[in-house]
Amino acid sequence: MASGKNIISLDPFAHRQFDEKNGKGVQIEGCTKEDFIKKVNEAYEIELADKGQVLLDGYAPFCKHLFVPNFTSTKSAFVKITEENRPFIVSEYKARRPDELPVLTRWLPRQKVKVTKAKYLDLILYSREQINKENKAMGVTNPDKSPWGIVSIKPQDVDYETPMAPITMMRNALPLREGGSGETLNRNKYNEAVSFWKEHANVL
Repeated sequence: MASGKNIISLDPFAHRQFDEKNGKGVQIEGCTKEDFIKKVNEAYEIELADKGQVLLDGYAPFCKHLFVPNFTSTKSAFVKITEENRPFIVSEYKARRPDELPVLTRWLPRQKVKVTKAKYLDLILYSREQINKENKAMGVTNPDKSPWGIVSIKPQDVDYETPMAPITMMRNALPLREGGSGETLNRNKYNEAVSFWKEHANVL
């Protein structure tokens, strides 16, 4: 890397996406955590030199998106709901980590649907300031100093943001001490997300 140090790190919150046995959510395949963050920072440096600005605004000032070609073997994180796969949809109250409140989620089991390798990875980044603020509220310590931390990875076939799941929006609106980010819910964005996720489901 040209800068000599990582601008982007992999926040421990996203480590669950690399844990095949105990991980929750979409699993990243064919790449270790160490190789992943190395390739992400290399891609960031290349895109930055080419375009000048590569981090796109997210749902709050502290949130950014970085879209990179999928350099892993990970398949798309969601599919369109059809009459054929609808009977296989599963719902369950789940928490992403032990200190969060469980919320109702739904998904399609991977073995029940056909999914192809994703074309892109949507890397969701939080600023170091926000990560430190949330960690403090949850009683977590993290010595990382990188300006940005990846908190979630979404494998998908488009290089732009797809709507956040409505339940994730609601969870983000919770206080920091409950695992949220304390951001006010945007009603219009929420309704857009409902329209999208009525027709799509995550694949886990």
